[in-house]
Amino acid sequence: MAMTTTMESTASTIARPNWTRASGVAGAVIAAAAVWAIAVHLLGVHLLVRFGTGAPESVGIGYVLGATVIGSLVGWGLLVLLERRTSRARTIWTAIAVVAVLMSLSLPLYAGVSTSTKITLAVMHVAVAAVLILAMRLGSGRQRGA
Repeated sequence: MAMTTTMESTASTIARPNWTRASGVAGAVIAAAAVWAIAVHLLGVHLLVRFGTGAPESVGIGYVLGATVIGSLVGWGLLVLLERRTSRARTIWTAIAVVAVLMSLSLPLYAGVSTSTKITLAVMHVAVAAVLILAMRLGSGRQRGA
């Protein structure tokens, strides 16, 4: 009986961070989609970006969702890697995530064709980051020695 309880407890301890992190990825996707839908459908913003001298390109929902999922999974993978290598994984990952968000904000500011596009994309980046950073930190649990 004690062995079964210990195994169930261990399984739930392992599953909880993954559930929290998966929920964070889903929440980040929902946040990105919500910002996109409000801006495009309710406010009539035409999300256009231009890279260099190329023609302006529309930022569709598929691109938004794909980029959010890929970025979220890369962040999750980095956190898992750090957790395996250091007792300060959550602190290191959070610092890296904040720097990554700040750097990612340069893209909308540089490539956005209009002020409304720049604002919308910046809000989207911040909304995704807020959800994802919180979920990944919660899923990380307590650090050893913290």
